[in-house]
Amino acid sequence: MSSPGCQFASDNTAGICPEAWAALEEANQGFQPSYGDDPLTREACELFRQFFETDCDVYFVFTGTAANSLSLATLCQSYHSVIVHQAAHVETDECGAPEFFSNGSKLLLAPGDHGKLDPGAVERLFTGRRDLHFPKPRALSLSQSTEFGTVYSAEELKTLWGIARSHGVRIHMDGARFSNALAALGSTPADITWRAGVDVLCFGGTKLGMSTTEAVVFFDRKLSEEFAWRAKQAGQLCSKMRFISAQWRTLLKDQVWLKYARSANSLARDLADGLKKIDGVEILHPVMANAVFAKLPPVTEKRLRDKGWIFYHFIGGGARLMCSWKTTAEDVASLLKDAR
Repeated sequence: MSSPGCQFASDNTAGICPEAWAALEEANQGFQPSYGDDPLTREACELFRQFFETDCDVYFVFTGTAANSLSLATLCQSYHSVIVHQAAHVETDECGAPEFFSNGSKLLLAPGDHGKLDPGAVERLFTGRRDLHFPKPRALSLSQSTEFGTVYSAEELKTLWGIARSHGVRIHMDGARFSNALAALGSTPADITWRAGVDVLCFGGTKLGMSTTEAVVFFDRKLSEEFAWRAKQAGQLCSKMRFISAQWRTLLKDQVWLKYARSANSLARDLADGLKKIDGVEILHPVMANAVFAKLPPVTEKRLRDKGWIFYHFIGGGARLMCSWKTTAEDVASLLKDAR
């Protein structure tokens, strides 16, 4: 059986997947032009356009915080506001970076069950204040999958798009775990992004098994005309870009991303099913992607920690257990055995 540890603490605790590691080795051969003017980067960007079935602009940055913050700063001026879920990562875990990079755009918090924005609450934020003394809403930001591991369907996204469009507002998607959401839905990438009204997507690579790379995808290319300068100013332009883009090139090919996303999602369901059988355990949110949120009896939690398992309590209470590309059925069985 596997050893206890931080396998379930976060999907960031897993290393680099074999395909990304091989891509790094490939990119390390010979000499290539700097700052993205290389064949691997051009091929990776073209693969994104095929993946999303549209002529999108693609930029690579180092972190999800940079991706989200620079994207929102592109959509907003300092006197604007962004409507987000009250548990969204841009609100709870980015140290004010969205406000910093936008020179002060305010985040307006909306509720919603299981991490998904409630359309009625969003509409009320748009219409509640229209006067000059209130920051004008300019963007709607949503997470796919959400902070609680739930997933917006294409229909739910289109409902939010209708509200946003009626108020002349752009949509930003925090897709740190976009691949897991996509695998859960079985939809095409286009159907849950630009066809559902998304203007800019931050596509998570690090949690998918890559090293230090996130992709910012603009489906409305007019919005990205000066994004390269914004990324450069923020220290997000990689001089050896080929090491970033080569990983994307490899994982987008032959649906490698889908293999790992499906595996993580499936094991999360197995983990939840096993936990449900333990007296006193309550699963707090629907398990739709690769996250399990469980309220554990104190004796169960103590037993797991005493055995050496590392996991975190999360917003709203309960233990968060994340499955990654590297999680195995053996890992799940081992945790469940110790929990019992």
